[in-house]
Amino acid sequence: MVELLVVIAIIGMLVGLLLPAVQQAREAARTMQCNNQLRQMGLACMNHESALRKFPSGGWNYRNGGDPDAGFGATQPGGWAYSLLPYLEQTALFQLGSDGVVDTPTGVYMEESGIRSQTPVAVFNCPSRRAPKTYKSSSYPQNATPTDSKDVLVVKGDYAANIGSYNSGSQWSYFWPSNLSKGYDQAKKTNRSRSKNNGVIYDCSEVTLGEIRDGTTNTYLIGEKYLAPENYEFATTTNADNESLYVGPDSDTCRSTGTLESADAKFSPLSPIQDRSQYSSWSSTFFGSAHSGALGMAMCDGSVQRISYSIDPETHVFLGARNDGQPAKIPE
Repeated sequence: MVELLVVIAIIGMLVGLLLPAVQQAREAARTMQCNNQLRQMGLACMNHESALRKFPSGGWNYRNGGDPDAGFGATQPGGWAYSLLPYLEQTALFQLGSDGVVDTPTGVYMEESGIRSQTPVAVFNCPSRRAPKTYKSSSYPQNATPTDSKDVLVVKGDYAANIGSYNSGSQWSYFWPSNLSKGYDQAKKTNRSRSKNNGVIYDCSEVTLGEIRDGTTNTYLIGEKYLAPENYEFATTTNADNESLYVGPDSDTCRSTGTLESADAKFSPLSPIQDRSQYSSWSSTFFGSAHSGALGMAMCDGSVQRISYSIDPETHVFLGARNDGQPAKIPE
C-alpha cells in the first residue's frame, strides 16, 4: 500500500512537471504559426508591390469596406487586408459585390459586401488570441448591408499595418461618402493631400519601394496589435476593436510607433506591450500581442522578426518610419 502511494505521488509530480512543458510547446507552436501568417502577409504585400509598383493602401477610413470595382491604391475605400485578398488566394472573396458600377452602390454590391464582412480568413487571426470567426461589433461598414438585423457581426483581425513613427491625428475621419455614395474622385482628392504619416500603409497611401529610404529590412510593414483581453470577443468602446477586418484605416487596422499628442504637439513613443487589461486609452494605438516576451513584425523585405517588449523606445520609433534618415536595425 505504501509503495502504491509512493508510485502515485511520483506520477503526480511528473504530471505536474510535464503540464507546463506541454503548454510551452503548444505556445511555441502557436508563435511559429503566427510568424508564418505574418510571413504570408509580408509576401502578399511584396507580390502586390511587384504587380502594381506600390504597397497596398490603407483605404479611406473605418466607415468604408472594400469595392472590387475601385481597383487598388488611393481610389480603393477598403483597407489593406481587403487589398491583400487576391494575393492570399482569396480572389473570390475580393470579388464579392462586383457590379461594374463605381459611383453608386447597388443592392448586389451592398448585400455581397455584407457577406464579405462576415467571412473570416484564418491568416488574419493570431492562434494565441482568438479564432477566425465572426464577432459582435458596435460598428458596421457604411457601404455594406448586415446579414443579421439582430446582432452586428463582423470578422476581425489581430494584425495592424504600420502607419509610421507618429500618428497625424485625424486620418481616421478624413472623408466618408454621404448617403451611401461612393464618391471615389472626391475621396482621392480630399484624403491623399492630408495625410502626413511616414509609415508604409495608411489612409490612401501608395508607397513604393523607392520611398522606403531607411531600408526595407529596417522598416516595419505589418505587425501584431495590442488588444485588451476583455475586448477579444466584444469591444464595448470605440477605441478598442469594434470594426470589420476589411475597412479602411483606424486604430483597429493600423498602428504607429509614436504619436503627437494634439494640444501641445508633445511627441511620445509607443513601445509595444503584451495584452493586459486596464492600460490607458492610448493603448489602442500600440503594437503588441498575446505572446509572452515578444511580438511578431513583418518587415518591408518580407521577413518576419520577433520584437522584444523591452526594445529601446527610440529604436522602435525609428523602425516605424520609412524615411526619417535615422539609423536603426532590429536588435540581436
